[in-house]
Parts: sequence; C-alpha cells; structure tokens
Amino acid sequence: MTGAEPAPVVEPVETRPEPFGARLAAAMDEHGPLCVGIDPHAALLRAWGLPDDVDGLREFSLRVVDALGGRVAAFKPQSAFYERHGSRGLAVLEEVIAAARAAGPGGGSGSGTGSTGTLTIVDAKRGDIGSTMGAYAQAFLADGSPLAGDALTVSPYLGFGSLEPAVELAAATGRGLFVLCLTSNKEGFEVQHAVQRAAGAPGSGDRADGGHDGVSVAALMAAHAAVLNAGAEPMGSVGLVVGATIGDAVGATGTDLVAVNGPLLAPGVGAQGAGERELATTFGDARRNVLASSSRAVLAAGPDPEALVSAARAAAREATQALRD
Repeated sequence: MTGAEPAPVVEPVETRPEPFGARLAAAMDEHGPLCVGIDPHAALLRAWGLPDDVDGLREFSLRVVDALGGRVAAFKPQSAFYERHGSRGLAVLEEVIAAARAAGPGGGSGSGTGSTGTLTIVDAKRGDIGSTMGAYAQAFLADGSPLAGDALTVSPYLGFGSLEPAVELAAATGRGLFVLCLTSNKEGFEVQHAVQRAAGAPGSGDRADGGHDGVSVAALMAAHAAVLNAGAEPMGSVGLVVGATIGDAVGATGTDLVAVNGPLLAPGVGAQGAGERELATTFGDARRNVLASSSRAVLAAGPDPEALVSAARAAAREATQALRD
C-alpha cells in the first residue's frame, strides 16, 4: 500500500504594487491636474470660525477631505501645520491620511497597491543622511506607518544621494517622491541657481570626483530624477517641486523638465498668481506632467462643502485648460 502523493509545492507569486507615477497619471486624467493643499494655518482656521487648536485642526482638515475626496487628483497636507500642535496634531495628520485613503473612487492606497481612495502627498520636506534619512523614510513611506501617504516631499540639499533610503523604500512600496528643485521663494536662488565648478577648473564637463562643472544645482537635481524615471510609463514616480511663479528660471538654470519623465508638483497656482501664461512660460513642453497645487484659492471658499466643491472644480478646470488643452 502506497502513501498519498505529496501536494505540489506552489511558489508564492510576488505582486508588485502599482507605481505612484501610474496612479497619479490616472487620477490626473480622471479629475484634472489639481492637487489641493491642506494648510490649516491660524488665520484660515479663524476664517472658518474654528479655534486654533487641535479640535479646530481636526474639524477643518476632515471637512476638506469629506467635501473633496474622490473629486480631486490629490491632497497635500502640510506637515508643519500639524506638527506645531505636538503629538495630538500629528495624530490628526494620521487621521487625515486615513480619511483620504478611504475617500471616494480615486487611486490611492495605504499599502501602495492602488485600489481605493484619494492620493495623498505628505508635504514634510524631509532630508538627512544615512540612518536618519532611513528613519524618515520608514515614517513616511513604509507600509503600515500611519504617517505614510502615497508620496512625500523631500529636500536633496545634503546631496541627491542622501535620499537613497527614501528612493529605495518608495520604489518597493509603490510610493512616490517629490524632490525640491526650483522653488518660488527668493532665498532659493542662492542654492538652486548655483553652478558647480571645480577650483581652478574652467569650462564644463563631469569631474573625476563626481562633480559636474558648469551645471546648475537645479539642473543636476532634475538629471538625477530623470535617471530614476528612465523608461517608466506613463511617467515615473520621482517627481520634482517646481514653483509655478518662477518665471524663466527653468531655462536660466538649464533644467530639462521634459527629460525628467516624472510628475512636476507646482505650488503657486491660483491665489499666488500663476495663470495660463505663467504656466506655459515655466513648464513649456513638460506641461502635461504638471500637478498644479492650490490651497488658498480653494480653501478660502469654505467652510461650506458645496462652495469648496465649486472652487475645486473651477481650479481643476483652469489647470486643465492651462496644462492640457
């Protein structure tokens, strides 16, 4: 008498999460290229008739998500406005991320797989080196972390290579990064427009020590992102932050936004003055990858939910006309 045949060994099928770039592209196609910034500063809370405390912070933030979830491509909560309220404020940020994940038929996902929700870009602008950058990555990009949205803003000014822990974890979990490149604050000029040169070495070209003579810092950041996004369709998951009101800075710094092949987060649309002409000047042929970020122009319409929806629709329509028509 023989024993039963052993059951065949079934190798587990590894499923890779859908990349952030693909999910964002789909959300932009569906809802328009608009990201609503959630910036609950004290004056805006007062304008909504809310106290400048944790309760007001929570009420404001969740009203925005409830009204606009599933109606816009993405939310961008600014971490600083939550951090200023301490641990209870960070708990509200966690709640906002969870609420966005559950809101409407968008493209977000807490695990990075992309099934339900509205995409969330956590605007924390983290940047450090080694294990510290690794810890920031775990906090904002790891599956299971309550602070992990779908993407994170990061600062590369300790060297683009210092972002490696975030780059690797974002890729593994299907999340994205937005790297500061050309920002609209006047102070950014001294760093972002700076041109690299070796001591006593005229001209341009790559240096033996890994430097890049004659290349602006902004252009170098864009070139690094382009390498990471090479071959991605419809676009990669490592984007740049490029202010909508920077005028001709892209051309002046030799920054190739088309080659980046990734999303371009553009703060400064609406209340800060960037319209169709300014967007065309700044982004040129890269306009289709631009995600316009608007906060005040939308949130000033609150607290009435219908007014918020109307303002967001108008902003999305204007962004679509400027960037895609």
